[in-house]
Amino acid sequence: MKIKKVETRKELEAFIQFRYDLYRDDPYDVPYLHFDEINTLCKEKNASFEDCEADYFLAYERDKVVGRVAAIINHKANERWGKRIVRFGWFDFIDDLTVSKTLLQTVEEWGAQRGMVQMVGPMGFADTDREGMLVEGFDTLATVYAHYNYRYYPEHIERMGGFRKDNDYVQCMVRVPEEVPDKFARISKMASERFHLRVHKLTRKELLRQGYGRKIFQLLNATYKDLYGFSQLSEKKVDQLVDQYIKIADMNLITTVVDGNDNDKMVGFGITFPSLSEAIRKTHDGRLMPWGWWYLIDAIRWHHADTVDMLLIGVLPEYRSRGANALIFNDLVQQYQHYGFKWAQAMPQMETNSHVLSNWQYFDAHVNRRLRCYKKDIGMGSEGTKV
Repeated sequence: MKIKKVETRKELEAFIQFRYDLYRDDPYDVPYLHFDEINTLCKEKNASFEDCEADYFLAYERDKVVGRVAAIINHKANERWGKRIVRFGWFDFIDDLTVSKTLLQTVEEWGAQRGMVQMVGPMGFADTDREGMLVEGFDTLATVYAHYNYRYYPEHIERMGGFRKDNDYVQCMVRVPEEVPDKFARISKMASERFHLRVHKLTRKELLRQGYGRKIFQLLNATYKDLYGFSQLSEKKVDQLVDQYIKIADMNLITTVVDGNDNDKMVGFGITFPSLSEAIRKTHDGRLMPWGWWYLIDAIRWHHADTVDMLLIGVLPEYRSRGANALIFNDLVQQYQHYGFKWAQAMPQMETNSHVLSNWQYFDAHVNRRLRCYKKDIGMGSEGTKV
């Protein structure tokens, strides 16, 4: 077996293609969108490289790719949290411990050469990338926005030694109720009457031409700033996210809350999409040509899926006690009822984020997937702190 650093476009295509080949016959996997992988991994296309450096590695046996991994340093996040961490991501491999262990040793050596003292992952460049390794929920259909992996992945990590749990994310499957929970209805009324908060449904013109798309992610920067490993999104990265993803959204499934006492300042948001899992499974290796675009637009426009994915929800801390969260859920549930969705799949949330997780107690909800980030001390130093 040999390890080769990705240096050419052909090798980058091999890096991306490996995962499609590895999961081709899996009934629960959803292929990653090919253009999304290109836009994320190409240094010329991904604005995250303003703050990051990275290299990608392929493992070969007899000239056949048997594994891959990305080594990433987010300098902005390390500075924010006072850490010296190298991240590993895009970590996929055949069921061979020699392959998985050698790939992570490559990341460890790469990070140590650059002065890092801890390795953490799976993680991406930014918090809008997929994070965590699936450790529970292997028999549930994957989502476009969260990792799916074979059951043997965490088994390999445990067998390597030196790794320990750093953080867990959970995903909740929520049954869409026939009526908005009374708790949310009452709090929404209070938020409106006492604090003059109200729901504002964006138009596409507001989202794309009047800067509201950028305002949403500026608000995300403010509301997520204290979450695990978060790194502020740059203006260039925000513009990429709006242009590549949010602009195709069904506007009825995006909800914002504004403060009528403060010139209608945006104080909260919820971004949701019809599940695209089945649509993307119909594509060839996540490629949108020739018919992949139709499958995605058809799913977004006509809502054939019975599930809606709750991508991002954020509320400024000072407005959480004023009922802004309830206004978001109150509106979104009504939209889900209108479209006939049966289920809402919440995206990964930190298991320690009790404020967000407490919302599900008012619904028929259960945890259906759990993802884990692992950490390992490397080189000199302890716990990734500066020395």
